[in-house]
Amino acid sequence: MPATALQDVPPQPAAKPSAVRQIAEFMADASFEAANPTAADVEALQRTVPAGTRVYLTAVPGRALEETIAGAMRLRAAGFEPVPHLAVRGLANATALEDALSHLVAAGARQLLVIAGDHDRAGPYSQALDVIESGLLPRVGIGKVGIAGYPEGHPRISTVTLDRALAAKIEAAEQTGLKVHIVTQFGFDAAATLRWLRKLRDLGIEQPVRIGMAGPTSLGTLLRYAKHCGVRVSAQGIARNAGLTKQLFGMNAPDNLLRPLGEACADGRLGAAMPHLYSFGGLAATTRWAAAVARGRISLDRGSGFTVDAP
Repeated sequence: MPATALQDVPPQPAAKPSAVRQIAEFMADASFEAANPTAADVEALQRTVPAGTRVYLTAVPGRALEETIAGAMRLRAAGFEPVPHLAVRGLANATALEDALSHLVAAGARQLLVIAGDHDRAGPYSQALDVIESGLLPRVGIGKVGIAGYPEGHPRISTVTLDRALAAKIEAAEQTGLKVHIVTQFGFDAAATLRWLRKLRDLGIEQPVRIGMAGPTSLGTLLRYAKHCGVRVSAQGIARNAGLTKQLFGMNAPDNLLRPLGEACADGRLGAAMPHLYSFGGLAATTRWAAAVARGRISLDRGSGFTVDAP
């Protein structure tokens, strides 16, 4: 063929990434949440997920700060990024806040998820914004903060109030030099989550979003946690919206939530968005499932979900 003939050949469009690849790439930067990771949990992390993976440490009312400190130290020593929750309503006064922060930083925490928490108000902090506005976090060595998002709403707070609070926390954090990301409550409705994410971007909120979803767990455990966390859901709703009917390691998995989110976020137009897996069924089972998905060891079904292939 003459060289000039090549000029007449129209450029071919780049091949669209397969859905399997989109899902795998979406899972590649997943974070995880656990209440109190044990030494065995940390060993499981080392076998399944990359060094530097973020592991969020849930704030449980009544749990001693020392347990969170120990978990953060264990994770940092193993090469992971501990992100403790700081539930501000549980802090009795400014001294308690400073003491908690100093211990968490000494344990290896460089970022926190700052939330109001489930405690009855006992001290001066009624909302996460109070602590973010204080300017104390960067002064003690915290450079990044996570703040809460609610794609499917909150049972006690209006959408307008949630939106205003989110914007206020972002503004306050940036004014004090903190980098911000959003971590959402776990949910089951991919369409609602995508609508919420598009709304954020339309409003000019470009911060990274870690999208909460329940990792592999039993239906009974999932319903119990949903009730405790104020997530409005029923067994029928879970099956309909999240497709949690596939079995892996004897547990249900959020494939019908993960797949549409991964496909929708693949082209980057929704900004930085990654999965955040709540390990209700155990951290080892959750990370093992996530690692298989990140390696693309999945088979798509005819709906909007997938199954993880047998090892």
